Amino acid sequence: MATASQHEHRTAVPEDALLSAAILGQDLPPGAEWHLREAARAYRDGAIAEAHLLKAQALAPTPAAVLIGLYRFYFYKNRLPEALEVAGLCLAKAARDNALAIDWREVQRRDADFCDFGAVLPRFYLFALKAHAYLSMRLGDLAEGRAAAMKLLELDPSDKVGAKVLLGVFERLERDDDG
Repeated sequence: MATASQHEHRTAVPEDALLSAAILGQDLPPGAEWHLREAARAYRDGAIAEAHLLKAQALAPTPAAVLIGLYRFYFYKNRLPEALEVAGLCLAKAARDNALAIDWREVQRRDADFCDFGAVLPRFYLFALKAHAYLSMRLGDLAEGRAAAMKLLELDPSDKVGAKVLLGVFERLERDDDG
């Protein structure tokens, strides 16, 4: 749980500004930003796009913009094991940024403002956990995926990020296995 000084530090910059910075690539070293743009331009040539993304990550290993770019690349190229690995990096970053336990199983709803969908840092955590749940399921680790989706619903009981949809998929898979 965040201490008062951690909370003051996190809220010193508006969270919308942090999200904008992450999405727009602000505060990235110029070379990393350039590689992200080049990766987007080269998306159809997977090898070139991936090389640019990996160079951006080497120059700036922790900014959300780099991790999100790498995650999306692997996800949309259907390279799910790599996407799951990057989702884990996103989850670890989001845990650090929110002063949460690194193990998502230990995170409690009171640890961050998960109910405020405008709170960018907690929302990033929820989406990273959703990615982990979904990809675990897709890669055959149904127990891990289900547990992560249940944790997601515990943290976000109003279900703004769609944990119930994932749980519905798990239930259908279980019925299919039983039938």
